[in-house]
Amino acid sequence: MKKYSLILLAFCVALAGCASQRNSEAKSFDQAMGAAPAAPMMMYEEAVEAEMAPAPREASADFSQSLPASVERVVIKNANLSIVVKDPNSAMKTVSEMADEMGGFVVSSNLYKTTTSQGIEVPAANITVRVPADQLDQAMEDIKKLVDNPIEDVLSENISGQDVTQEFTDLNSRLDNLKRAEAQLQEILGSATKTEDVLAVFNQLKQVREEIEVLQGQINYYKEASRLSSISVNIQAKASVDPLTIGGWQPVGVARDAVQALINALKFLVNAVIWILIFFLPVFLVIAIPAWLIIRAIVRAVRKRNQNKPSRVETPTAIEENKDK
Repeated sequence: MKKYSLILLAFCVALAGCASQRNSEAKSFDQAMGAAPAAPMMMYEEAVEAEMAPAPREASADFSQSLPASVERVVIKNANLSIVVKDPNSAMKTVSEMADEMGGFVVSSNLYKTTTSQGIEVPAANITVRVPADQLDQAMEDIKKLVDNPIEDVLSENISGQDVTQEFTDLNSRLDNLKRAEAQLQEILGSATKTEDVLAVFNQLKQVREEIEVLQGQINYYKEASRLSSISVNIQAKASVDPLTIGGWQPVGVARDAVQALINALKFLVNAVIWILIFFLPVFLVIAIPAWLIIRAIVRAVRKRNQNKPSRVETPTAIEENKDK
């Protein structure tokens, strides 16, 4: 048992090393093989946490500056574009076909309707596509060709890039360390004879393999994200941004805002009158007429009962009797 405890200790020390320090890591591994005490499980967890911990920001900056020219940088590029076209539905289909022709694909698309300030219902669309990163600029130019006037109809355009070279390199280094640790654990597992030794090594091997799968997934994500750039396009209808026109006159600035406010106020008053005549008045009549008939019937019944009630007439004898009392 002591033999395998010493071997597990060596594995923990090896796992805490970095790929850029392979020589020193091997030396530490050899020294750990001669250590006397057995390593507790907490030491292994601390080693794994140290291995998985991200590098500090200052170290990130130094790393980026010290990268050799031969290292291929991994950059994730994304773009956002907002345009105005006559037919958003047709433009959305064109963007989708463009992505397919470039070897990309559609991530999401949405066609819906919106209402302008003039109360006009117009279509609008949103679409997100992925295209090869080296064709991002060409894709942006093709999308902008869908508008009639690039100066006025391209509302916004943004391209952002994120350099993940350090993260990508760090993930690969940690993956190499874990794969070497996996190979060592497999050797230890093959030479173990006691049941408790086999279970202990097997649990360590299972955890290392899970961490390898996680790192491999992150590496694949960076590869795919850097290979294909994302473009999110907001497509508006021409009618939704047309200026206010009154008899061929297009007010601008404060005049336009004032005219628009006046139109909105008149629309509110007209809508209120329509609601009163079509909705509130019929509802009021339906409730008021039966209530008035019921109240009128009750009043008539009370009056009729009062009229049929006999009046009390006192005779002279009754008057005398009241006086005696």
